[in-house]
Amino acid sequence: KTLQVIAFILHLREKQGRKTHLLVLPTSLVHSWETELEKFAPKLHHHIHHGPNRSKSTEGFENHELVITTYSNLVTDIEFLKNFQFDYIFLDESQNIKNTTSQRYKAARLLKARNRLAITGTPIENNVFDMYAQLSFACPGLLGSKTFFRHTYAVPIDKFKRRDSAKALQDTVSPFILRRTKKEVARELPEKTEITIFCEMGPEQRRVYDAYEKEFREYISAHDGDEIDKNPMHVLRGITRLRQICNSPQLVGEDKLNGEVPAKIQTLMEQLRNITKNHKVLVFSQFVSMLDLIQNELKKENIKHVTLTGSTKNRGTVVKQFQEDEETRVFLISLKAGGTGLNLTAADYVFLVDPWWNPAVENQAIDRVYRIGQEKHVIAARLICPDTIEEKIQLMQEDKSHLAKKLIGANGSVFKSLGRDGLMGLVNI
Repeated sequence: KTLQVIAFILHLREKQGRKTHLLVLPTSLVHSWETELEKFAPKLHHHIHHGPNRSKSTEGFENHELVITTYSNLVTDIEFLKNFQFDYIFLDESQNIKNTTSQRYKAARLLKARNRLAITGTPIENNVFDMYAQLSFACPGLLGSKTFFRHTYAVPIDKFKRRDSAKALQDTVSPFILRRTKKEVARELPEKTEITIFCEMGPEQRRVYDAYEKEFREYISAHDGDEIDKNPMHVLRGITRLRQICNSPQLVGEDKLNGEVPAKIQTLMEQLRNITKNHKVLVFSQFVSMLDLIQNELKKENIKHVTLTGSTKNRGTVVKQFQEDEETRVFLISLKAGGTGLNLTAADYVFLVDPWWNPAVENQAIDRVYRIGQEKHVIAARLICPDTIEEKIQLMQEDKSHLAKKLIGANGSVFKSLGRDGLMGLVNI
């Protein structure tokens, strides 16, 4: 997607002369875009509007072909950014404006431009309404009002799984969407294999899991659907705890398991001891505390590694070390901080420590390795504890993938679409 946008800007220059375009992106991608621009379009004049010393006006913007800013800067500086007439506005990882009540969405809608493009690999992360927000930026008026969209598409698709509504929405949006799969864009990419590795809990870890699961199940049983809908955070907290225990009971404050190593850490380290002799590896987790536990084990084994989380300041340096230093064999990455925007083709193995509802998000993580320039056979492995909520999540992913393929990588709303019975199904193994 990055290269397509760069090529498109150069094409616009040839067609209409130099104009000023705006690119809005997550802070974590600023370095990646700078690197790509320097590599593929060194003569494209760009300006980074970011950091504490950035200007407090648009003065000088007209001297650059591309102004790059972040979503947070967009919100802070919208009072003067909204007065500049850009030629094109590009929103990278446009799911950042998926919430129509957010300041990011409202600020993006105030920008002025001749044309607008929303760019993303995961246009729908939570529910179909995510698409409304992004397309109302790129194609204002296409999907009508929020009320119309909710009654005509969102509720029928998310809640009632209406295929005719999904088809009608697809027919409406498809002329305005360029969707290119990796197979279409990079046919020279080598094979990719995805596998599931089952990690059987030991008796102590199972005891902790069963106790928390029993508590969560009793909570669901004691409340009706309306009460559960009014307290979604309690449900989310309960599900998150169960997922954390699958990683390690230490993540929920439990003591070490009387010498017993958590199943996933044991399995992962067995894999890494063999694989890292000849391969570089990415390890993703949504829980930074889990990455800390894995890092402790890597240190014991003297396996050289780097880590990228939301608190990492020198992202570019860390990425460069992993890509270029032959001795650095493992890259520990939090899914939120590094699930998008990174090119890590030095690796050919990916481990997803904990599964998530949306398979598109997991695929984005895997695709940090499976990118243009990759020459090796890529192997991606998901670590799953059997007879737990993780196995249920995996089944839900398979069920939702049918809708995902129809609605451009969509996945239905998670908790609201589950309802009380669905939640009970998660813990009735």
